[in-house]
Amino acid sequence: MTEESPALYVVPTPLGNLADMTPRAVDTLRRVAWVACEDTRHSAPLLKHFGVSARLLAAHEHNEEAAAQQVVGLLNEGESVALVCDAGTPAISDPGARLAARARAAGHRVIPLPGPCAAVTALSASGLAEPRFLFYGFLPAKARQREDALRELSDLRHALVFYEAPHRVVETVGALRAVFGIERTLVLARELTKLFETIHVCPLGEAPAWLEADANRQRGEFVLIVSGALPSADDGEGERVLKLLLDDGLSVRQAAKLAHAITGAAKNALYDRALRLRESP
Repeated sequence: MTEESPALYVVPTPLGNLADMTPRAVDTLRRVAWVACEDTRHSAPLLKHFGVSARLLAAHEHNEEAAAQQVVGLLNEGESVALVCDAGTPAISDPGARLAARARAAGHRVIPLPGPCAAVTALSASGLAEPRFLFYGFLPAKARQREDALRELSDLRHALVFYEAPHRVVETVGALRAVFGIERTLVLARELTKLFETIHVCPLGEAPAWLEADANRQRGEFVLIVSGALPSADDGEGERVLKLLLDDGLSVRQAAKLAHAITGAAKNALYDRALRLRESP
């Protein structure tokens, strides 16, 4: 690098298409002494392709603290380090946050480079009109924990952005449908920038069937984007109708569904309120 003080450079790498590597990223990687990689075996061919001869060190989720200490040691010795992940921008649902935090705490510069990010790439093509989005990343793998996480998000009016692996995508889409209902829009973006890139937009109610119709649709890394919750009707009116339906002997699920249809209030909020009303003496 230059004769300035050493720094940790956070360097995005292509999601799949090598043409998305920026000239600045290539120049940075060629000039640092070390590259910290999520998986050295994965990154080595990419770095070789771009003529990068820096030494590699592993920095993944299982050794991130030790790797951070190693990086700080190199920075203390005057060596600049670049941080990369397997694809996209480091520290976005990938390792890297600890390295950045430890380097900064030790008094070193942390310099981010702009570049590929799967969440932003998918959002740009989603067609969703929400002015705000919430990036969640990977949902919990266990069903109960995943459902709890989704219920906490269900009434937000932001677009919700998730990452998902191919072996869990069917289960996760089913959970999205169960918690958010069938009417909200789902964007399924898979294999972004790669040969078999697919961006499919449909109501949540249709998404499971679309995935099941072709096994190839379940392959690759996914970005899932759900449109935000619709504005709720007056909460007092929703609860009034809910109480009447429960008093008439309807189940919690039936009462919440009908109260939603009558008032437009958020279905999941009505369901949770119905549970509390049914449990109260």
